[in-house]
Amino acid sequence: MVIGVTRCSRMDDYVTSVEAVGGRVRVIEAGDDPEAAFAGIDGLLLTGGGDVDPRCYGAPRHPATDDGEPGRDALEIALARKCLASDLPLLGICRGMQVLNVAAGGSLVQDIPTEVGGAVPHSVAVPKDAVAHEVSVAAGTRLSEVLAVDGRPRSTCAVNSRHHQAAREVPAALTVSATAPDGVIEAIERSGARFCLAVQWHPENFWRSGEFRPLFEAFVRAAQPGGGRRSR
Repeated sequence: MVIGVTRCSRMDDYVTSVEAVGGRVRVIEAGDDPEAAFAGIDGLLLTGGGDVDPRCYGAPRHPATDDGEPGRDALEIALARKCLASDLPLLGICRGMQVLNVAAGGSLVQDIPTEVGGAVPHSVAVPKDAVAHEVSVAAGTRLSEVLAVDGRPRSTCAVNSRHHQAAREVPAALTVSATAPDGVIEAIERSGARFCLAVQWHPENFWRSGEFRPLFEAFVRAAQPGGGRRSR
């Protein structure tokens, strides 16, 4: 199965994480036509990167909001909406989670340090797999099942973190499936989808040690023919 992976500045770990569980990567460039990019892929991985332009969710620009990457917002929001409409498996990571939330009608916290009181560290850049904090995983969610240990759904997990933005208002179409100790939303998903899940941390950085391999396995498995819809 072919997994479309959106181009970002650090592609290696994303590509390796997908290929290690049997996926074949097709890199989607920022300038690609959404219709052409969507055609022929069996799943979509939205990668990390720069800030989403607040005009995409109707908000004024915060002074700390960085300039976006030309072409990425329009392309990735269009692709995320196509996945939602067609139930094509989607995995979002960091910026990819923010894109999914915006595509579904949500909004973003533009700067955690100035907008979230008592925030835990969310920008621990080195080493890239350094644990920044734990997240609480909501019971009964797809995420808790995907990360299960010995058949027991997970209620917490330790994550790395490199972001200053996050989901704020999550639309009714999506469910919050994990939060940080400061209340920052760390994962969202769509109930009943074949696979529609996004996390705020960077699971791809753990491909050597395998902590989040089950997340990529579940995503690529859902992209297989007959991957099926999960009912809840």
